[in-house]
Amino acid sequence: MTMSAKRLELLLLVAAVCGAAAGHKLLLVSFDGFRWDYDQDVDTPNLDRLVRDGVKAKYITPPMLTMTSPSHFTTITGRWVEDHEVVHNMMYDAKTNLKVAHKLTLTRSEWWDNGVLPLWITAQNQGRKTASFHFPGGGANYSGQAVDRVLVEPLDHPDDNETEWRQNIDTVMSWFTEEDFDLVTLYYGEPDNVGHAKGPDHPDRKEIVRQIDRTIGYLREAIDRHQLNDSLNVIITSDHGMTTVKKRPQVEEIILNKYLNLLKLASFEILDYGGFGILTPRPGKEQEVFDALSKAPNLTVYRKDQIPESFHLGKSERLPPIVVVADLGFNLNSRFIVYVNKGDHGYHNGEMDMKTIFRAFGPDFRRNFLSEPFDSVHIYPLMCQLLRIEPAPHNGSLTVTEKMLLHSGGSQVSAPGSVTLLLLIMFNVL
Repeated sequence: MTMSAKRLELLLLVAAVCGAAAGHKLLLVSFDGFRWDYDQDVDTPNLDRLVRDGVKAKYITPPMLTMTSPSHFTTITGRWVEDHEVVHNMMYDAKTNLKVAHKLTLTRSEWWDNGVLPLWITAQNQGRKTASFHFPGGGANYSGQAVDRVLVEPLDHPDDNETEWRQNIDTVMSWFTEEDFDLVTLYYGEPDNVGHAKGPDHPDRKEIVRQIDRTIGYLREAIDRHQLNDSLNVIITSDHGMTTVKKRPQVEEIILNKYLNLLKLASFEILDYGGFGILTPRPGKEQEVFDALSKAPNLTVYRKDQIPESFHLGKSERLPPIVVVADLGFNLNSRFIVYVNKGDHGYHNGEMDMKTIFRAFGPDFRRNFLSEPFDSVHIYPLMCQLLRIEPAPHNGSLTVTEKMLLHSGGSQVSAPGSVTLLLLIMFNVL
């Protein structure tokens, strides 16, 4: 082999190693409220194909709280809720009684920016290009840094427009191919919306799962059409499950004002939001509030400093002193029964109805691999491994998910040391 041929061969080898060390692209897709078993009573050929072509977890466990914003932020930060402090869908201030609805919080950086960096920012700080398409948390600034490309879900955005779903996929594919983005997070508001409105057992929920399945098929076609099969890893997951709300005449619904005078004893409350409630007692009234709520049926009341460690909520500075968790299917009513949802979440994350899905495929994932269940907090280090970036501090562990990967991380040859060694060899040869 001539010297020039050796030089060319080594240059190509170093380029291959450097490319492997840089990692492939990553698309994270979240279908809000997709319960772990929603594909078991519906014909879902594309989800079934993913089982053969990639990785499926039996289910994953969302964090307490099983709500959209807290759970999504745990996925994108790898931190428990007590660490990232996005402790509710609603932005609130217990001192001023400020309460801001979920969609209005999506660009309120003061709610999201609490010192924990999401994956978008960590990746950008290491040279990656990232985007958020309607993903909760993507519209905020973090220590003054914004995500490179952001689309925030409008207030009047329809959740179930299948044509728009496909257009969103086309947009994301163009970001990867035409603008060389490395990480994109894509959020869909279904099947959560129909689960709330109709309940998880309604035929409309089954139809929206069929629509999701068709959309996943369209995603696979788009990846192939854009020639991304060898360079794009995809993770499909969700934030929580869904359960049927128990109502009269089947059950006696909870009205907390029957057990304590909320106006007299509480200075702040969010007690009409599914299965999870928070309360700030007036000064000197904490014990009285706790005792009164302890007598109410179909719920469990906790002092914040006595919350089970497994909840990973007790260290939160933002969470009020009293936390209430309803039994599965019971919604919390503060004073009147005005609750219209047929399905809801926010319940204990140990309940199977709160578990959700995990699917993954792409060049770094094994095929036809069934994973044991795991907590969603572990998705973060997996995404960092796929992107070949150094994670920010997190509560997850790569050991939980690394068996999903080819060769302990797919295309990664070994480590930066391998690149250095090859460069030294190359310079010695040259």
